[in-house]
Amino acid sequence: MTEITYTVRDMTCGHCKQAVSSKLAEVAGVDGVDVDLDTKLVTVRGDDLNDAVLRAAIEEAGYEAA
Repeated sequence: MTEITYTVRDMTCGHCKQAVSSKLAEVAGVDGVDVDLDTKLVTVRGDDLNDAVLRAAIEEAGYEAA
């Protein structure tokens, strides 16, 4: 299992957390998503994770991954 963490600076509320989590959960291979609004960190766990696909999912939710 792989774990990748992104900084998503524009997340500020529960809606932001839900939007990012939902989009990432749709990506093949994702087993879990943790979003911490205080630190602005999103941690994705799963098998065969593709960085470009995960970043695209975050962008589809309306945010930018750093």
